[in-house]
Amino acid sequence: MLSAVRDAFVNDGANGAGRLVLVVGPSGAGKDSVIGWVQAHVDRTDGVRFAPRLVTRLAPGGSADIPVTEARFEALAAAGAFALEWRANGYRYGVPCVIERWLADGATVVVNGSRENLAEARRRFPALEAVHVTAPALVLARRLALRGREPRGEALRRLARNGAAFAQVPDAALTIFNTGSLEQAGEPLLRFLRGRTGRAAAR
Repeated sequence: MLSAVRDAFVNDGANGAGRLVLVVGPSGAGKDSVIGWVQAHVDRTDGVRFAPRLVTRLAPGGSADIPVTEARFEALAAAGAFALEWRANGYRYGVPCVIERWLADGATVVVNGSRENLAEARRRFPALEAVHVTAPALVLARRLALRGREPRGEALRRLARNGAAFAQVPDAALTIFNTGSLEQAGEPLLRFLRGRTGRAAAR
């Protein structure tokens, strides 16, 4: 069974000519929502694909993550099923190697990533383009409290991490300040994926 799952995830050996876009940002910035909005507004002619992501926790409401146990994640990692993997907030995250096949086919591939894994991701995919979705600290704190996804202790740890060294992504190809409507935040990312880039947008 494991080999079948791995075969569905692995690269076919081609070296891609596509475009890898890693979306990063602090907890509470609304990354999932912005990506979800864009996913609902792309069409087939855009050539955009959205990477699945496995995580060792139950997927919260509205999340596209695929929940797996620690043992399952470890088995997949040992089998080489992930193009990218990292730890954040006490959980393990993995992006299947199928993205390499998509890149080889010339697709623009969107990955919901992590600031902490950005340097390693760049080593793995040197042409990677980072998109930073962020918001002011008070907005982040309010959103974490409203979503009620984490226990208070974990929410506080996330807020502390938000204010640490990873709070900025100075080499981001695009920065989105998600403080208005979801459409205002999503449209710049949609334009970016379609090839019209910019340095900052959507306050």
